[in-house]
Amino acid sequence: MSAEPELVVERREHTLVARLNRPDARNALTPTLIRALGAALCDAETDPDVRAAVLTGTGDRAFCAGMDLRAFADGGFDLGGGPEADAFFRLIRGRIEIPVIGAANGTAVAGGLELLLGCDLIVVAETAKLGIPEVQRGLIAAGGGVFIANRVPLSIALELLLTGDPIDAARAGAIGLANAVVPADDVLAVALGYADRIAANGPLAVRATKELAHLGVADAEAGWRRLGELQPAVFASEDATEGARAFVEKRPPVWRGR
Repeated sequence: MSAEPELVVERREHTLVARLNRPDARNALTPTLIRALGAALCDAETDPDVRAAVLTGTGDRAFCAGMDLRAFADGGFDLGGGPEADAFFRLIRGRIEIPVIGAANGTAVAGGLELLLGCDLIVVAETAKLGIPEVQRGLIAAGGGVFIANRVPLSIALELLLTGDPIDAARAGAIGLANAVVPADDVLAVALGYADRIAANGPLAVRATKELAHLGVADAEAGWRRLGELQPAVFASEDATEGARAFVEKRPPVWRGR
């Protein structure tokens, strides 16, 4: 009998769902799991029928507990090179081209929370805990956690980073870290609902808007320059014409991604 895959990938309409599938290890990240996730995201970016991705986990204990320390102890954590590793690093930087929605079915700490921070929207189970405990182990949150102030006020970011203490889902929602806090059984459905609403919009416009929003936070001047480059192409696209026609004709638009 073959072993269960570390990552389960499926399609739901225009959404790719990637599920971390190591529940006995709290869905901790191994090099093979990371590369599988990167490969799935590469496929999603190049498939014109995929307009959003949802990242979730198996079970109700944890979304992801971060790096698998046993795998690290057994032989390091070499991801190698190539597009799969590159896509994973782009994920944690928020640079996957299509919108990514994190569906945290359980607790997300360390690298698990960093995965969520790389997502554009975050749905969290009301029983989940979230935290960045690296300083408690003499480490820094090198997977992007140190930049959590991009998502929450600096004073709260410093509290999370410097104490290493977790917060509950209710507080994650209150500080704006989570877009929605829902019962665990509803997490995936709510995330898919966001994905469906995103997929109903023009795919060229969605990709450009995501890129500009992230760039504007990191470097406002660069964001304005990039806006000047993207606007003519998006406005001249077939989809822009279709969007206007559909509005006038009072019908749903038929997007072609060009």
